[in-house]
Amino acid sequence: MHRFVLHNDQIREATERVLTPGQVGLLAGWGVFSTLRVADGVPFAYERHWKRMRRDARALRVPFPSDPEYIRSRVLRLIRANGSANATLRVAVVRNRGGMWQGPQDRDFDLIALSADPKNWGGGVHLSVRAQARHAACQFRGVKILSWALNLAMLEEAQEAGFDEVILLNERGEVSECTSANLFIAQDGQVWTPPLEAGCLPGVTRELLLEEVRVEGVPAGEKTIFPENLFQADEVFITSTTRGLLPVLSIERRPLRQAGDICLRLQEAFGRYVRAYLAQHSQNPSEVGVENRAP
Repeated sequence: MHRFVLHNDQIREATERVLTPGQVGLLAGWGVFSTLRVADGVPFAYERHWKRMRRDARALRVPFPSDPEYIRSRVLRLIRANGSANATLRVAVVRNRGGMWQGPQDRDFDLIALSADPKNWGGGVHLSVRAQARHAACQFRGVKILSWALNLAMLEEAQEAGFDEVILLNERGEVSECTSANLFIAQDGQVWTPPLEAGCLPGVTRELLLEEVRVEGVPAGEKTIFPENLFQADEVFITSTTRGLLPVLSIERRPLRQAGDICLRLQEAFGRYVRAYLAQHSQNPSEVGVENRAP
């Protein structure tokens, strides 16, 4: 993690103690968050991340700022303070009031953001499979809640067994997602990903591949996927904000076919989309800055 963090309207040293046990969202995981990619000082696809956070906040009854610039302007200050023009950014909105354990609070919510260096994810991933890991019928399916402990526990267990990530199945035995990535297959020149009804999160990269990033002659859509379909597919890959698109090399130590170049072509098309977005949303260098100090 970088030196400075954002806490509401202030840039602070990460070592400062600014949170209190009486913030019910901290103890209960009552809040929403998103992880963004910062490239050339620009929070990539910020608008989509903000809209998803706002939607999730409504579902969870978490107070949330009505103006997207409220978060964006403060995040840009953090990027400037850390000199983190290329980074991974975590933004969280934490509910402060509610329930018997509420302490004295002067705000309905806290805005917290922190950044870190990008991670090198390598050229592909090896996945395990976990049954009954998503409840597709839950009213909160697809909500990115601050309480992430179940995902972290499943991921840690998979990594201790030598895997990079884990495919989560729902109660019907369908493929839903990974702990922090969506999953796609390529089959007969088409690309498919599980529908939201499978219990997966509506990832921003997933959304872009379905709605905006195009490869000529390669349609993308949603359909129900079962574990056996993964081994029958020409290609399997995962997507996330921090990873982009990464091929799946094996599942439960069983190598996959990788009989095609659709993932590679989509990677290239996605890269072009990112560059176009950055060109459109680039900041004035004096606004972004690279100074490594708090403003």
